[in-house]
Formats: sequence, C-alpha cells, structure tokens
Amino acid sequence: MVFVGIIEKNFSFTIMTRIELNVAGQPISLIFNQQQIIQVFHQQQALVLESESEHLQSCQINEHAVNFNTSQLAEGLLGIAVNAQPPQWLEVPHQQTENKRGWLGLAMLTFKIFKSAKVVKAALAGASVAGYAWLFSLEFALMIIACLVVHEYGHVRAMKYFGIKTKGIYLIPFVGGLAVSDEKITTRWQDVVISLMGPAFGLITSVLGVVLYYATEMEIFAGVAVLSALLNLFNLLPILPLDGGHVLKSISFSMRSWVGLLACFGGVLLGLYISWTFGLMLLVFFIFIGCLEIVFEWRERHISHLLPLDRYGQIVSALMYVVVAVGHIAVMMHFADSDNVILSLPMKILSN
Repeated sequence: MVFVGIIEKNFSFTIMTRIELNVAGQPISLIFNQQQIIQVFHQQQALVLESESEHLQSCQINEHAVNFNTSQLAEGLLGIAVNAQPPQWLEVPHQQTENKRGWLGLAMLTFKIFKSAKVVKAALAGASVAGYAWLFSLEFALMIIACLVVHEYGHVRAMKYFGIKTKGIYLIPFVGGLAVSDEKITTRWQDVVISLMGPAFGLITSVLGVVLYYATEMEIFAGVAVLSALLNLFNLLPILPLDGGHVLKSISFSMRSWVGLLACFGGVLLGLYISWTFGLMLLVFFIFIGCLEIVFEWRERHISHLLPLDRYGQIVSALMYVVVAVGHIAVMMHFADSDNVILSLPMKILSN
C-alpha cells in the first residue's frame, strides 16, 4: 500500500500573477487574480489584507493605510490609494481565461462536480474500509482508516490556519488519502507547514496509542501507534509527491533553483531504490508524478509566485522535519523488542 499525503495545491484553475512595486516608498509584492488581491508581502512578511467591500481591499504598510480598488482588475487596471488620497490607477499584467471546449473541458467540469459531492467521499470511504477488510481484517481496516483520517485532518487544519479554502478529505482505496484545497498556496512556508502537519497529527495518534496501550493493556492500541508511525514515517520520505518531498522542495528551491533540482532528483533515486527493494510498484507511478512536478517547478522558477524561505525559515523547517521524523522512529523503536511479530515488524523494516 502506498500512502500519499496531499495533492492540495494543484486542483485550482485560477490564474494568479505576482508583481513587485513601490507603495508609499516601500517595496511590496502583490499576488492577485482577475477578481481580487490574494496576498500582499512587505519585506518577505505577509500583511493582513482586509476586504472593505466587493472591490475594495486594504492593508497597513508601516504607518500608511493603503487601499486597493480591484473593480477593473480583469481589464488590467489596479487602483492604489495611500492615506485616503485619490487612487492612482496602475496598469498590471492580466490574462484572459480561455474557454475550455471539447471533451477536455467537459472532463474537467465533470471532475470538479464529481469531487465536490459528499456522496463520493462516503463511497470512497466505504470502499476503502471494505478493501482493507478484504485484504486483512475489519479491525485492521478501521485502524488504517483512523490513521489516514487523522493524518489528512492535520493537512486540512493547516490549510484553514492559512485561510486556504478546502474541499475536504478523500480516502482512496489501496492508495491512502488526499486533503484537497480549493486555492493555491502563496509561500514556501505554507507548503512546509501544511506538509508537516499531517505527520505531526499522526505523531499525536501514535503517542496516544502508546498511552492507551499501557492504560488498558490492549494490543490494538499498540497496533494503532506502530501503524501510524510506519505510515507517517513513510510519508516523510524526501520523495515527491510525499509530504517529505514537499518539505525538501520548499527548502532546496528556496536556496537555489539548481540545488532544488538536484535535491528533488536525489529523492527520485531514493524512491526508485525503495520501490525496487520492497517491490512497491505503485510507488513508481507516484514517483513519475513527482518527476512532472519537479520539471514544472524548474520551468517556472523565474516566474514562481511562491515567496521563498529565508535562511531562518530553512533551518526551522529542517528542524521541524527532523523532530517529527524522530518522534515516529521513537514509537517504532519502543515496540522493536515486542514478542508480537506485527508490532516489531516496522522496526525490522527500518533496520533493513
């Protein structure tokens, strides 16, 4: 079974543009689409952006109150007013959204309708439980589903923390789960936090399983702890599109584009080695998807709207990754000498 964390950023077809400009003598970055401003950055810090009305947004830049008039944004004009002065209209890049025609457009529309239906989530969840119960047992199936839901819920909570609209959690039979968003991220830091919150919530599940095991002496809780640790540690592998791959991509591409390219393709080689060693052929398919993501990242490196991590952010992101990974390894090591073969198996796999 291959466990995939998030593919939350790539389901939106909204075109976003990033520009650099000076407002009130201060350099700022604007990220916007054809309807509104998505985010404002000043000195690599995201500013609080408030909506005064349908076409009026405002923020505070040092001591200056700045208003943005987006009523003509679709035509390539953005009004900027400082300290209640009359707005100055700035010509900005804009793109016309092409109408998707033919079978491809119909397929995309059908997919968006398909994934928004609550009945689909329930059907996929039921199919996942039935599939895992058929392969193993109902008890084991419920353990897997619980671990997956908690993991994906961590991603969803992180998205909501950053104000990103979500589509919810989808359980994919024999694959894992997806936390799907309706908007794109705007910074590398968001990518790191959203990616790590899944394994972090999984670590909470593992620790809680250990506590309940000693409180009740029921091995099912130990099984939940070990299974959660194994799944989440696998997801932390530095291989795109796994969560660890997203953390690696955000840190390395924030350093230099060529560093990111080498680091991500190093993760691809690691993934291929693991696939060969353990016979995980489905992982090869996801590695192929990860390779496409690397190529797209490289091609758009000069026009990327993502605000990179500074040196402090890179160090903090790496430390967060290590702490979460070590936590899951510690849970697995705790049961390494267990007489129960299932409980000791993950650590034997890790040792090999």
